[in-house]
Amino acid sequence: MKKTRIDLHNHTTRCNHAEGTIDEYIQRAIGLGIDIYGFSEHAPMDFDEKYRLPLCDMDAYMTDVLNAKERYKNEIEILLGYEVDWLPGHMDERVLHADVDYLIGSVHFIDKWSFDNPEFISGWENRDIDEIWKAYFEATAAMAASGQFDIAGHLDLIKVFKYLPKQDVRILAAEALKAIKTSNMVLELNAAGLRKPIAEIYPSRALLEEAYALDIPITFASDAHSIEQVGFGYEAASTLAKEVGYTQAVTFKDRDKELVIF
Repeated sequence: MKKTRIDLHNHTTRCNHAEGTIDEYIQRAIGLGIDIYGFSEHAPMDFDEKYRLPLCDMDAYMTDVLNAKERYKNEIEILLGYEVDWLPGHMDERVLHADVDYLIGSVHFIDKWSFDNPEFISGWENRDIDEIWKAYFEATAAMAASGQFDIAGHLDLIKVFKYLPKQDVRILAAEALKAIKTSNMVLELNAAGLRKPIAEIYPSRALLEEAYALDIPITFASDAHSIEQVGFGYEAASTLAKEVGYTQAVTFKDRDKELVIF
């Protein structure tokens, strides 16, 4: 059976912190032999608006991606999605019920603190690191339990700046992983962590092993915000997945899962 290369978590300039045109991203993906490439822009919401797609551009973003899907249909499969920040009270119903292939649920905020943004790294200084990790995984569990999302984004993003807990991360993440399993979600192997101070894929091998034991399916993501980042870290991520025991990955169409060999 033919192996399929997937990259489902990628951004566009409409989030205000990415570079390059949709065509450039797609052409780079084709050049790398990617078979299925997904755009998952930071979804609109009424918080932290400078780092995301404006609500007024939502239709234009979707039209851009769908037009590109048609243009490149003979060369690559293009999917349409959103990366949605889990922030109760601020998520937009128009996003949660959008006509897309998938929704990625991500936790970037703890009590509205953007813990992974270098602008706010000082927030780590006067907090208990284990308590931060606990709060992060509690938010991740709530995100999964909501049943709104298809993919759990960068599961242990909280490690980005190498502020690591004393407690075993497998214990800290246990309930979140159970919620992901119960909600029938997919876990992404997100290579962006290799570009960050932690220099490690999200999730870690230890957490991926826990996910495998729970029979949680996976997909792949470069989390590209520039043309050079398209397909980034795929070999490392796919090798890690195989070492843990995975042989198949998930892609989506109209919110339905499809298994492929990677």
